[in-house]
Amino acid sequence: MLIQALVVDDSRSALDYLKRTIEADGQVHVIAFTDPLEALSSARNIDIDIVFADYEMPKMDGISLIRRLRSLPKFSDIPIVMITSIESDEVRLQALDAGATDFLPKRPKSLETQVRLRNMIRLGSAVRKLNDRAALLASEVARATHALQEREEEIILRLALSVEYRDNDTGDHTLRVAKYSRMIAEGLGLPERLCRDIYLAAPLHDVGKVATPDHILLKPGKLTPDEIAVMQTHTTIGASILAGSRCELIQLAADIAIGHHERWDGKGYPNKLKGAEIPIAARIVAVADVFDALATARPYKVAMPLPVARQHLENGRGQHFDPTCVDVFLARWDEVVAIATERLKLQQTHDAPLQPSLPPDAREPTITLPASNRKAGQMGLVPSE
Repeated sequence: MLIQALVVDDSRSALDYLKRTIEADGQVHVIAFTDPLEALSSARNIDIDIVFADYEMPKMDGISLIRRLRSLPKFSDIPIVMITSIESDEVRLQALDAGATDFLPKRPKSLETQVRLRNMIRLGSAVRKLNDRAALLASEVARATHALQEREEEIILRLALSVEYRDNDTGDHTLRVAKYSRMIAEGLGLPERLCRDIYLAAPLHDVGKVATPDHILLKPGKLTPDEIAVMQTHTTIGASILAGSRCELIQLAADIAIGHHERWDGKGYPNKLKGAEIPIAARIVAVADVFDALATARPYKVAMPLPVARQHLENGRGQHFDPTCVDVFLARWDEVVAIATERLKLQQTHDAPLQPSLPPDAREPTITLPASNRKAGQMGLVPSE
């Protein structure tokens, strides 16, 4: 394994001698410069395992060069050797303070120079091996972490499908809620990882409906007050299903499950949280969930036209919904229409008769897949990263 040595000396004869000596055993490739500024510029773009720098040079002395090199991340731990004929303790202390690993006397043919030079090359090779090993371990950790994330995501998708199999909607409600939710999260400027996690956790917002009786969940009409009370328990049941997990993704899904029917004005359920008391992920999903429920045809109602559903969000801004989430959602209206248009194309293949439209608060939004699509592989919700 050839290691790369950066050698900087303004004396051409000294540079040639060092190059021949360092490369003599065939284990080192030397990249040589007489100009320290050129060396510094090139060092940013090449892999180096050890540096030899003369002390007395024009434009920039060896101590300044060492200090500049040490400021670059990839030069933080490799050996850097200063070559000097000056015996001053002050100079040596300054060099050590700048980051020099050792010194070589500028006596080219001395035995000391040859031995210490060889030792420094061995040290550079050892550091290279350690760094390569660290990079390999980091890669293995990254692969293991990715595999763990994939397993977590699979759990999320399968749990979401357990709700899809029970309900009787006309499209992939949970997928659209996930897409709308990620769109809002990105518009809010949330970290990329959190946007992705919200996208993956949003499908579980109604997971508690697995415990809702069929005669309520599948009722093709307006719910009674008692039935609405039972339906509302899906938030706490969903949180109970997801509670206690050490997985951050499941924890986020639990926050969404219990909080996506809270209202900005504090009149929601189950805990009547208000404003910023509601977790941000739940506030995001609340906008996405209600909009899609309004704009989607169900067995008990026709779909609202997109402008009417949009107006409902505008009317609920600052009351039902976090105003900032609504603003972000409406600011990306073209994306909303694209997602909704995709839904409408799918809906055209569904021939079930529709009943007259009910008001938005007549019952909770429900989740279903068309009978022809009730297969785990057809949900279409997959990580985008």
